[in-house]
Amino acid sequence: MKFVIMAGGRGNRLWPQSAEGKPKQFHALASSGSMLQTTYRNLASRVDAKQIYVATADRYRLLALDQLPELEESRLICEPAQRDTGPSIALSALHFLRAEDDEAMVCLPSDQNVPDTDALLGALAHAAEFAEASGSIVTLGVLPTRGETQYGYIQAERGSALGRIVKVRAFIEKPSEERAIQLACTPDVYWNSGICIWKPSTVRREMKLHQPEMWRRMEEAGERLERIYGELPRLSIDYAILEKSDRLYAIPVALEWDDMGRWTSLERIKAADEAGNIVQGLVEMAGSAGNIVLTDRPTIVIGARDLIVVSLPEGLLVSSKAKESALKAIVQQLENRREESQE
Repeated sequence: MKFVIMAGGRGNRLWPQSAEGKPKQFHALASSGSMLQTTYRNLASRVDAKQIYVATADRYRLLALDQLPELEESRLICEPAQRDTGPSIALSALHFLRAEDDEAMVCLPSDQNVPDTDALLGALAHAAEFAEASGSIVTLGVLPTRGETQYGYIQAERGSALGRIVKVRAFIEKPSEERAIQLACTPDVYWNSGICIWKPSTVRREMKLHQPEMWRRMEEAGERLERIYGELPRLSIDYAILEKSDRLYAIPVALEWDDMGRWTSLERIKAADEAGNIVQGLVEMAGSAGNIVLTDRPTIVIGARDLIVVSLPEGLLVSSKAKESALKAIVQQLENRREESQE
């Protein structure tokens, strides 16, 4: 099986550290290396590095090669523009199909924290075997350990188990807190890991079924790909294919797994002080509890509770943890205002 590490997103939920010029996958959060470096090197320490590819935006090509000097440029799949995971995975499939290579590919995000790489690879090998034999799509469904409002969920059909594999019945997107707690206790419901295992020809079949115009334009583009790619719709692979397909299966896994998609993710991987504060930089806390503070300058926090404070050259964020989910939309508003002021 091949591995395609998806590293082309912008990561606005980790603003201001994750910014358009250098998004989150190129930063260190869960370990000493960047998330891209950690994901790549964890795989490369256990599988043939020639089987590992990185899919990113063309604007990040040099950044990816700088962080991964061991990566051959021929194993870098670059999108001409950032159009989300739907077009990105389609482009990766097209890359292999043109090389007449239809071996199963594992499409996995670069920004996840999975400490047990061996257990992950074991599940992926089983998924790839099923995907190769059946021509189906397989994802990993992570057994929930808490009610999580910022994750998507997948619900399996009861009584559909094929060994370790279950048929996916439905997707549930980012539920309310009450609903998330209920889902975490419901049999046959799993966190959506965002990891997909399928053959390139399966991607082609599903794109022709569910996104025929997008696939036609990409397949026929040839040297015009750079021009037409930016005209493609922004679609996640969930919306483009997975939620529509009747050939989707999942392997339930009990892994320590985290999507490093927002600041509060740090609470599960970083040690807090006795008051529950997570601090990075020269920070003095006084009468404060439950805060996340990252700063590049001397900082004092007095009498604050449950805040996120990130002070970097790229910008300043001050938010309550409870309102963290609004960050992505507000960053977009800020960028729109910046563009308007430059016109």
